[in-house]
Amino acid sequence: MVFSSLKKSIQFTLIFISFLIVSLILWNTYIFFQEFKTEERTKMMILAAAQRELAINTDLDADVQLPLTVISTNTNIPMILVNQFGEIESFQNLDSLKVKEPSYLKKQLALMKKENDPIIINFYQNKQSYIYYRNSDLLNKLSYYPITLILILVLFSTVIYLFFRSNKTAEQNKLWTGMAKETAHQIGTPLSSLMGWLEILKSENVKDDILIEIEKDIHRLHEITDRFSKIGSIPSLTETDIISITEKSFIYLQTRWSKQIDFQFEKINHPINVKLNIPLYNWVVENIVKNALDAMSGRGKILITFKESDDIITVFIKDNGKGIPYKLQKKIFSPGFTTKKRGWGLGLSLSKRIIEDYHKGKIFIKESEMGVGTTFGISLKKSNKL
Repeated sequence: MVFSSLKKSIQFTLIFISFLIVSLILWNTYIFFQEFKTEERTKMMILAAAQRELAINTDLDADVQLPLTVISTNTNIPMILVNQFGEIESFQNLDSLKVKEPSYLKKQLALMKKENDPIIINFYQNKQSYIYYRNSDLLNKLSYYPITLILILVLFSTVIYLFFRSNKTAEQNKLWTGMAKETAHQIGTPLSSLMGWLEILKSENVKDDILIEIEKDIHRLHEITDRFSKIGSIPSLTETDIISITEKSFIYLQTRWSKQIDFQFEKINHPINVKLNIPLYNWVVENIVKNALDAMSGRGKILITFKESDDIITVFIKDNGKGIPYKLQKKIFSPGFTTKKRGWGLGLSLSKRIIEDYHKGKIFIKESEMGVGTTFGISLKKSNKL
């Protein structure tokens, strides 16, 4: 427990530090972006001053080298010079091929008007011109940097989350495996003793029907021990008729439950073979049926039916119990989840693992309605289609 708490603390600390680092980088990036944007506007203002100086020096002997140099140094900021009548007089750093199209210049001018306020050039006699400009390509790329950084943070956080989650799942699986094998070991000792007592009862001329039922229960305990011993290891699968195996498991439960439960079994009248581990499959059927019996509080109806397609056989187990709320249906197979006052919430979780991990099938809730009942489905691939 202490180790688990430590791991959680490390996880949250790493995520917090990551968010803190990224937040600082984003803040610094924002400041840098604003400074860079201010610098570009300053360049445009200097360029505007050069344009004004060039316009007012009409003397042929005037030195206009400096203004021309200033204008020519703008190699990265797209700009358009517009007179006071809205006519385009000149432009810089736009696509040399597309500028031949008047519509292109108009579109660029519209974009510039939206992106930045114009810089006004005041000439003599109330004459004015306007410089419109867009952010440079470098500044535009910098604006996407925070988004990229956030995506990296999300990816990093996801990796950390999945890493700790996989570790937690591995720990849970290891714990369940250990518990299952220890349970099998603990059952083994009294089971051997019961077998001895059965032999003594046989020698005491006890009625055969009593001995048969006791022998069935001892065999049942053997099956339970076998089930628990298989958890955590890869079980062997054999080609088996799923109809007959399901029926046997169903009959066993029927003979050992209250007569107030109406057990109904609608089978398909021909064998359907699937690759099964019989003890584990029976465990799944019993888990679902027992959950259904609990939901009906000792009175109701259990119905098992089958649906066959070209390559899939589905077993449906239906009850008329209290049903499962919709918001809980996705959680019902989660480890440790239970709506009962007693229980560890492992039955359906183990059932899901047995069907989906070991048998490569699917277990699901077909339908459930409050006060009406629930139908579980178990879908497996037919062995002749493998």
